[in-house]
Amino acid sequence: MNKVAIVGVGHTKFGKLQDKGLMDLLSDASLEAIQDSNTSDKNFDSVYVGAMSPSAFNNLSGVASALVDKIGLIPAAADHIKNGPASGGSAVKAGFQAIASGMSDLVLVVGGEKMTHITTPGYVTANVATLTHPEAERRHGASLPSFAGLLTRAYLEKYDAKLEWISDIAIKNHKNGALNPNAHFQRTIESFMESAMKKGKGTWENLHEFLNDDKTNPIIADPLRLFHVCPISDGAAALVLCNAEEAKKYCDTPILISGIGQATDTQIVFEREELTTLKALRICSNQAYKMAHKSPKDMDVAELHDAFEILEAVQSEDIGFFQKGEGAKAAHEGLTEIGGKIPINPSGGLKARGHPLGATGVAQVVELVWQLRGEAGKRQVDNAKTGITCNFGGFGNNILSILVERM
Repeated sequence: MNKVAIVGVGHTKFGKLQDKGLMDLLSDASLEAIQDSNTSDKNFDSVYVGAMSPSAFNNLSGVASALVDKIGLIPAAADHIKNGPASGGSAVKAGFQAIASGMSDLVLVVGGEKMTHITTPGYVTANVATLTHPEAERRHGASLPSFAGLLTRAYLEKYDAKLEWISDIAIKNHKNGALNPNAHFQRTIESFMESAMKKGKGTWENLHEFLNDDKTNPIIADPLRLFHVCPISDGAAALVLCNAEEAKKYCDTPILISGIGQATDTQIVFEREELTTLKALRICSNQAYKMAHKSPKDMDVAELHDAFEILEAVQSEDIGFFQKGEGAKAAHEGLTEIGGKIPINPSGGLKARGHPLGATGVAQVVELVWQLRGEAGKRQVDNAKTGITCNFGGFGNNILSILVERM
């Protein structure tokens, strides 16, 4: 099997990008990655586009072939990869397999979504809810936020944890997002509190008091509140992959994809062996560690899928960083801060960087590439050499982990 290297990355700003359509976003990220990789004069063999719902959100279906035409990569093979919120991670896996197998020499992987233009209340949430079981869950009104609320309540009760510890994850990720020029929210939660006080909406002694206020931070899915949940975002991210033996021809700092894992669990959440354990993540992260000949102790930085802040706590446990029930407490104690034991989501995570569904799994890898290259600016993790992701599909029933390291 060929070793696979990342030689270029691209990343649009995430947020409400009213002047950009989906194809614009995919093109911008792709062209940035191609320029970064010094491959603009090369012929690409394959293009993989991760996007969850362009037909529903944008009235587009042939996004991969359209992108190849739009940015001048014909006759490259083109595939549209759909795996819910893990579409981006699955696109990276497809690109990895193309290089590793020898079928392709140069591959473009891009993920993106355009959602903020949709004005129908609840439409995006309802579309994402199509990932749930139609009879056992969706017909009863279940949605991913409702499952996140259920998981949060179960976690707090089982491990005697505090909701304030979950809030500390949001506080951390907003602090990191404030350092990320591509983030949807480039603001700390403290700045939101100060703004609300200036507008006369209330007076609070500390951030936790502010985050427990029903007016400024309303309940979304009990006990989760607005600041515990990621935003709806537009954006795209891209990678250029090649055989690692050829990587130095394109850039001085190629990054190796040394491990990939993917696993599934029951679609129906109540059929899981244990609600507060993400079995699919345990399996797929172990696959990635084994492929890379690494362990959780070798990781310097991680990008986890915190669509709801409880997920970062649980994922930090099941990916091997902390014992069960210790993830939220570890965040509260600062162990997951930049400069902590294992920095998690220096990008701001989905909470602050944003969550354009198909873009997220690719954007996680882009952030790790910047960290390993030493190009992450004010959010740089010192001397980062290895990193891992968790890209979360459905409500934990289809998860990918991607492990990268310096060459």
